[in-house]
Amino acid sequence: MAFLEQVSNIIRIRDLRRRLLITVALLAACRIGVYVPVPGVDKSELGKLVGQAGGSLLNMMNLFTGGALGNGAIFALGVMPYISASIIFQLLANVVPSLEQLRKEGESGRRKLNQYTRIATVFICMFQGAIMIRGLGAYGVLNLSSDAWFARSTFYMSNGFLLMAGTMLLMWIGEQIDEHGIGNGISLIIMVNILSRLPGAIWIMGKDLAAQGGAQQNAVFTCVLLGILFLALIVAIVLITRGERRIPVQQAKHVRGPKVYGGQKHYLPLRVNQAGVMPLIFASALLQFPVIIAGFASKALETNKESVWYKFFNFINEASQGSGSTVPLLYVTFYGLLIFFFCYFWTAIMFNPKEMSESLKDYGSFIPGIRPGKHTADYLESVMNRVTLAGSFFLVVIALMPTLVARALNVNLAVAGFFGGTSILIVVGVALDLATRINEHLEMRRYSRLAAGAAARRRTRRR
Repeated sequence: MAFLEQVSNIIRIRDLRRRLLITVALLAACRIGVYVPVPGVDKSELGKLVGQAGGSLLNMMNLFTGGALGNGAIFALGVMPYISASIIFQLLANVVPSLEQLRKEGESGRRKLNQYTRIATVFICMFQGAIMIRGLGAYGVLNLSSDAWFARSTFYMSNGFLLMAGTMLLMWIGEQIDEHGIGNGISLIIMVNILSRLPGAIWIMGKDLAAQGGAQQNAVFTCVLLGILFLALIVAIVLITRGERRIPVQQAKHVRGPKVYGGQKHYLPLRVNQAGVMPLIFASALLQFPVIIAGFASKALETNKESVWYKFFNFINEASQGSGSTVPLLYVTFYGLLIFFFCYFWTAIMFNPKEMSESLKDYGSFIPGIRPGKHTADYLESVMNRVTLAGSFFLVVIALMPTLVARALNVNLAVAGFFGGTSILIVVGVALDLATRINEHLEMRRYSRLAAGAAARRRTRRR
């Protein structure tokens, strides 16, 4: 009943209804671009290549782009170049004084940083677009009209610009959602792209289970167990995302004449998953470059399979590929260690205990039993380290869940990757953020009505 009442409130509020309709329309435009192909790409061959990728990085990229990579569409790069540029400038703003000053200037500084981010996105798109077009050509999924150098260069350049234009269009749509819609535009685009692959994942799982033959009872048991694991994982992600370590804070008392001010008790919340999904993105991005280079090198050295270099690059290539329900242990180990590292790395950059202790001191607050200043900073840092350890364990389990499920239940790794890992963490996180923003609009509406009613009553009493 409470849910239905909230839905009816959303429908009645005109401004919120308009924002939701604008958001839905812009997200629908993003889905249309997934089916606009890039000229010269053999969609059938590219679909086979992505389908054979299993649980590899190529399949993960196809998941985040909502199938645009498998369709050879203009949105094949997705919004990842923009996210990479945003992360780069977010990190640089903590170490470069000029960028740090821009961040502290408020709205004008934020606009300049956004402009720098857009420019960096263009260069990242050009680099990644060139690698993607060149890689697709190496795998033979491009239909070139001529083998001449000028024709090939023109073809690569024009398609690279098309991919860049697609990413810039997605970036613009995300900014329009931020301004005129509701929620974070880029995050909503990624969430919709991931959810669009749900029917395909269920279809693949059904075909794989049906192909097992007379094990119908085992197939039903696998489906039920996957559903239970999926729901349990959502509950765990919500609890950890909302979880926080509350440190008690006491406000100092101030005596002014006969009155005593202050003395209230409150708490300082430290999130368990302080880094969010960033460690997973960083770890995937860092493993992406050796995988791409190894894939191209093993393809080029395929004529001489006895050479040491071919065996080396082929070993790296196989370490990132999923064959059915198996993934080499070496890749999984490196992935888990990188997640641990980037959890502490991101937390160390974004969490500043010294600045937080100085803020508490300036506001006349202190942690009971801890001396202000350096001792408070050391205490906050030690607590954050312990909290980050728990959060990093959680992220490692989430990231490795598809591999564990695929091996235990003998299902396709690409299917298991949807029911766990980075994808479900992003979907749940974005959904929680969207629900929070909608609740904020409803609360603002309620407070506005209360303020208007109070003003009307005051005017009535004056008459």
